[in-house]
Amino acid sequence: MNPTELTTQNLHAAPAAGFSFLELFLQAHIVVQIVMVGLVLASVWSWAIVVEKFFAFRRAQRETDKFEQLFWSGQSLDELYNALARGHTIAMAALFVAAMREWKRSVEGNARALGGIQLRVEKVMDVTISREMERLESRLLFLATVGATAPFVGLFGTVWGIMTAFQAIAISKNTNLAVVAPGIAEALFATALGLLAAIPAVIFYNKFSADSTRVSHRLEAFADEFAAIVSRQIDVRS
Repeated sequence: MNPTELTTQNLHAAPAAGFSFLELFLQAHIVVQIVMVGLVLASVWSWAIVVEKFFAFRRAQRETDKFEQLFWSGQSLDELYNALARGHTIAMAALFVAAMREWKRSVEGNARALGGIQLRVEKVMDVTISREMERLESRLLFLATVGATAPFVGLFGTVWGIMTAFQAIAISKNTNLAVVAPGIAEALFATALGLLAAIPAVIFYNKFSADSTRVSHRLEAFADEFAAIVSRQIDVRS
């Protein structure tokens, strides 16, 4: 066989044998391997949070739309409260149930002491809004953390991998591309994993933050409307 053809075949065969993702991981330095494993785990956990929050915000918006239709349909507030209080409520329905429960306790406990009812109802609604928003926004901080730090963690793995590659070059005293390329590829693989974890985390963190703001504004607007209703009822009973 022609020596030139043999050399060409070897050059084409070498990259195919050593540039798969698994081989890049197995050939990497232990520090780079730890970085890669950490980034993969962070990416998997980020996607789990994304899926969970996608359905959580979608359910909150759906239940809020459904409750608003019932609330403004003209149905008695007492009937609506009795229907909702028997089950598990979220978002705006939970806000309404908490406010109505405090109203009934205050009125039934001492009908003559109406002065502090509105303040107590408003406090209960504030606490309920905080609790509902905390439930919706839980674990979003992890997405923000991954989005902010994953590229730098990947870069750390890349720098360490390049240092190791240069040390190997110095020991072998061979600057052939076939010797240099695997080490550089291993190092850059860490950066790629960092970006793979960070980009979706940033995108979905921004999306869920916007969804959280919309839900919070709707709850606060309903709290103001219900506070006005309570104020009118107090004036009627006074």
